[in-house]
Amino acid sequence: MPQNLMNTQARLETFRQKLGDMGLDGFILPRTDEFQSEFLPACSEHFSWLTGFTGSAGLAVILMDKAVVMSDGRYTIQLAAQIDQNLFDTMNSTEISAGEWLREHADTGAKIGYDPWLYTQAQFKKLKEDLKGKDIELLAVDENPVGGIWKDRPVFPQESVTHFPDKIAGRTDKDKIAFLTEKMQEKGVEYLLISKPDSVCWLLNVRGKDVPFTPMVLSYALVHKNGKVDWFVGKNKASVCSFDTDITIYDKDDIIQVLSDLKHGKIWLDEKAVSVKLLNILEDQDFDIMREDDPCILEKAKKTKAEQEAMRQAHIRDGVALVKFLKWLEEHGASGQETELSIEEKLESFRKEDPAYKGASFSTIAGFAGNGAIIHYRASEATSKVIESDGLLLVDSGGQYFCDDFAGTTDVTRTIVIGQPTEEMVRHYTLVLKGHIAVSMAKFPYRTTGAQIDTLARLALWQEGLDYTHGTGHGVGCYLGVHEDAASISPKGIVPFEAGMIISNEPGYYKKDTYGIRIENLVLVREEGVSSDTGKAMLGFETLTYAPYQKELIDFDLLTREEKDWLVAYTKKVFETLEPFLDDDHKVWLKSFID
Repeated sequence: MPQNLMNTQARLETFRQKLGDMGLDGFILPRTDEFQSEFLPACSEHFSWLTGFTGSAGLAVILMDKAVVMSDGRYTIQLAAQIDQNLFDTMNSTEISAGEWLREHADTGAKIGYDPWLYTQAQFKKLKEDLKGKDIELLAVDENPVGGIWKDRPVFPQESVTHFPDKIAGRTDKDKIAFLTEKMQEKGVEYLLISKPDSVCWLLNVRGKDVPFTPMVLSYALVHKNGKVDWFVGKNKASVCSFDTDITIYDKDDIIQVLSDLKHGKIWLDEKAVSVKLLNILEDQDFDIMREDDPCILEKAKKTKAEQEAMRQAHIRDGVALVKFLKWLEEHGASGQETELSIEEKLESFRKEDPAYKGASFSTIAGFAGNGAIIHYRASEATSKVIESDGLLLVDSGGQYFCDDFAGTTDVTRTIVIGQPTEEMVRHYTLVLKGHIAVSMAKFPYRTTGAQIDTLARLALWQEGLDYTHGTGHGVGCYLGVHEDAASISPKGIVPFEAGMIISNEPGYYKKDTYGIRIENLVLVREEGVSSDTGKAMLGFETLTYAPYQKELIDFDLLTREEKDWLVAYTKKVFETLEPFLDDDHKVWLKSFID
């Protein structure tokens, strides 16, 4: 929700008046909600409403005479475009933290407010550490000051919750709750507080419409060691839900009273996910708190056989839309009549042809030429380029699919040449493809981590002094979040892979102001036999995505025989899998990638 500069200035002035009324000298406002969500409901867009910045990550620090908006390197250009430099400084949050900025700019003795719903304990510890030794007081507020001045603020989502079929989930809510209570008994805890909404959705086999792109309901759950579950979601929202287990439905805000009235005992929570507000309630009552990772995260990441098959079916439907889009793009992309925004709309129209399609899994990235070099670019009316010869178009998109028989989440990137590529484009694309294929072909023992696999994706680029700054892969949910916790392929990927995990495989290369290249498939971790040396199980990847690569951008002389064989086998599989769903024209077009 971009704001014009006049609105932003007026809102900032009113905000500062509100801070003065609250006895504060400043305020820290992160872009998040009480659930630490990636995608926010409209009512939680405090940060965007005040600053005008619409990126998916950010933080503002407002003092009475100075203010800053911070985000990471993905949004450098967007910050410059959306933030009024007369009102806010802009900073890269990977280079300076909010606490470090406050140390430099806040007066000694300043009282700085924060909303305890918007910070986790882990985040708040970092903030306090950065301010250590500086006479600055951090004060939790009962009311977010933006809420006090945002007169037309939308209400909290009231959409009804829907049941996620057991036959697609592969496990019932009763089975999952039993798994958790067994874990609780092992840990010797009476309660487990689950504050991640996607964990609650997984646990109870429910889905919702509370946030854009992710079919998630914003709620908390409190699991008792006897299997009873208190679900804080809203009685009206969950009125159509029925369960075989003992689940008591409360309104979302009732969690404060329920936790305050809880009988003493040991409680398990994830301090990386739970808000300071809820943690403070428990600490004030001297609860014995066990701070360990949410046990749903790893279980959710290991997809059941039913979920795996559901994801395969979703990717087939997505592949059909991608083939139609890529053929259309080949025929119309260089006409000079299309823009990045019209390209997004066309891809969406092909996906909408399938009745199982429920919407995008994130905001599509369509970046042509220099815009493609912006890793998390989002086209707008102000930035959308005309697609014309000669250049590269990077399209990163995904869908959410759901019907009676299958459900799934997709995420795919293809880089397409418009017109004629340069030799440099071809070489760089082929180097990225070599890394992509290396990950796809990898066989590795149990306990291998994403950091180890990540080197395979980068090796061909490294050998020519090139690299990319993002991770190679993230977890993906089954009709849930396109970005899921647990394992990842990145230098920071420390969680070992296990069979059933679904991960993206997306190496890239970006030449500033010129072009971006990224190639992405989703892959399923599966067992690949037993090591003849150690006798231990081996793992590998099954590629789930069905979409051809750009032949015109491949230098086949740079590929090894093994890489060529993999590429041929994959292309044949794409054709054989999608052929039954395509008309004759699209079959002929897709088959040309094999011939």
